[in-house]
Amino acid sequence: MAKRLYRIQKAAELTGVPAGVIRAWERRYGVVRPRRTGTGYRAYTDVDIALLRRLKQLTVEGVAISAAARLLPELRRTLKEETATPVPLLAESTPLAGWQARVLEAAARLDQPQVGQVLDEALAALPPLAAYGQVLVPLLREVGERWHQGRLSVAVEHLVTHEVRVRLLSFLRVAPRLTGRHVLCACFADEDHELGLLGAALRFRHSGFQVTYLGARTPREQLVNTVQAVKPDIVAISCVNDGGKAKFRAALKAAVNAVPRHVMWVVGGRAAELHEDVCRELGVRLLAGEADFSGLA
Repeated sequence: MAKRLYRIQKAAELTGVPAGVIRAWERRYGVVRPRRTGTGYRAYTDVDIALLRRLKQLTVEGVAISAAARLLPELRRTLKEETATPVPLLAESTPLAGWQARVLEAAARLDQPQVGQVLDEALAALPPLAAYGQVLVPLLREVGERWHQGRLSVAVEHLVTHEVRVRLLSFLRVAPRLTGRHVLCACFADEDHELGLLGAALRFRHSGFQVTYLGARTPREQLVNTVQAVKPDIVAISCVNDGGKAKFRAALKAAVNAVPRHVMWVVGGRAAELHEDVCRELGVRLLAGEADFSGLA
């Protein structure tokens, strides 16, 4: 019998590991070795799916992915025996898909209290980083896709985004306040989208960083002044809106050149991923997924 194969989006759905993180884990740690279809798409086996699930569970339990990757030989040996039966769908093995459907149904009715109630129920069942990665990120992705397809209104998108933002700020407020390395998190002056930045700040905080958070629409001079005042080890910038390569390069280069050279710069967001070559050119590290945070602490 031929083995079942899964495209990367289905692998992400089955495992709860975002597609970008799967790619980063492959690139940095070789955690899975997907086949390629005739058209060049990644194709994952049941063993790959089970392995990604196990690695996801280890990271939720607090194991760094770099450490979990060292267990790969042992995990592969045991998982080949465990995957003799089909992998259940996400909806059959976890309530996450059900929570998302209930949030979207309530949002479609503009029932904001119910959206908040369902989110709180979902988030209470998971640790903060797992709640962010397994509930909030997939929900925002689905809302964004439906909005682009014209299947939900701006009002619904804003309602869900607001409720998610409130909870991310709450997670950040109660996260461990340690005094390790210091990271400054901000968006460029024309950037309104800060939910990804909030997620990054949350990951930094749980990795032992002291976090100074400036958020959306931070003018460059204020960013530079804050860097000079608080002297962070790292500046983390979120850049989602894409105004083109020239604009991205100019904004990032001006900011990088305005602060001491020993400060490390990292950048994330859709626009940054589109211009990865500019990041490399300027010596700025691109954060495209959870695995890219390894080695920063």
